[in-house]
Amino acid sequence: MPISTVVLKVIKIDGASAGSVELGDDIFGLDPRVDILHRVVRWQRNKAQAGTHKVKTRSETSYSRKKIYRQKGTGGARHGDRNAPIFRKGGVYKGPTPRSHAHDLPKKVRTLGLKHALSAKAKEGALVILDKATASGKTSELAKQVKDLGWKRALVIDGTEVNDDFAQAARNIEGLDILPTIGANVYDILKRDTLVLTKAGVEALEARLK
Repeated sequence: MPISTVVLKVIKIDGASAGSVELGDDIFGLDPRVDILHRVVRWQRNKAQAGTHKVKTRSETSYSRKKIYRQKGTGGARHGDRNAPIFRKGGVYKGPTPRSHAHDLPKKVRTLGLKHALSAKAKEGALVILDKATASGKTSELAKQVKDLGWKRALVIDGTEVNDDFAQAARNIEGLDILPTIGANVYDILKRDTLVLTKAGVEALEARLK
């Protein structure tokens, strides 16, 4: 059974037309599922969380270990040293400790999430196909071209390698990021207004997600 396709126009970085390209419905034509996108984004953000939070327990606070007063006869509650959590500057009871927040997510779900993210951008009309992501290396020239194209918060996904001159020119442009195909991920795609794929990027993504 032949796979149906979506046809999109291809443009050059200066806005000129460069033909068209066919995109497979199995990657770019799905009905986006919010639950799958949510699971993948949550997995990504939890994995990226540093988990360096730490408090001092009563054995780590800097204070005397001496019993503050005798056990009986004071009329007050029984206490040991002033490191107890009940006292000011005492240790914290059951506070956070350094740990990893990462959790497992099946590879099939992660792959499906990327397909749904690409389909979501295509459905919104926020998917642009670029002939090649090349530039002279001058930030001012690329910034003008990006402004003329109307890209405010855009992510450019190139092929297996990113053009060095384009990456250098894009480095200081606010709201413009570029990634190789291997770096394409659900979180970065969803948080941008415009997703820009080069023709090489489309081929590499289709090969990766088959």
